[in-house]
Amino acid sequence: MTTALKARAEKLPLDTQVPKRDRQALSALLGKTLASTYVLYHKTHGFHWNVTGPLFYSVHKLTDDQYRDLAVAVDDIAERIRALGSAAPMGLSNYLADTSIDDVADFPDAGGMLNELAADHLTLADLMRDVVKAAEEVNDVYTADLLTARIGVHEEAAWMLKAITVQ
Repeated sequence: MTTALKARAEKLPLDTQVPKRDRQALSALLGKTLASTYVLYHKTHGFHWNVTGPLFYSVHKLTDDQYRDLAVAVDDIAERIRALGSAAPMGLSNYLADTSIDDVADFPDAGGMLNELAADHLTLADLMRDVVKAAEEVNDVYTADLLTARIGVHEEAAWMLKAITVQ
């Protein structure tokens, strides 16, 4: 087997102003953020596929936009973990063990889907606030900025989801 095919995920040696122990701690927090983002992505995608009723088109279209954004966020968060020198967590069982978002196997009505997703987005925004604080404490401005931007996306997503259910 050639050397190129023996590549593996591993921790990387880095020399930054953020000490190794702080990068490791941030990577662990980002791992929880990654798991929660991935579970929300999966739930959003599942609701997108299965919504029915008078709100079908608006919910289908909105969740399409949101799950696509979440897919990009999953990649950005995982790559930030790698940039901090750690391996990005993987495996669905690991994500389910580390998430702040409840998994779902049943299909609520469209209103239930919207309310659940809105609450999940706010849960994820709150989780990210904690990581932003930790990142700021060790002067990791990039991680803080990445998640600060994501907080705004999640709060806007929650607002849009809730706006559909207002009567």
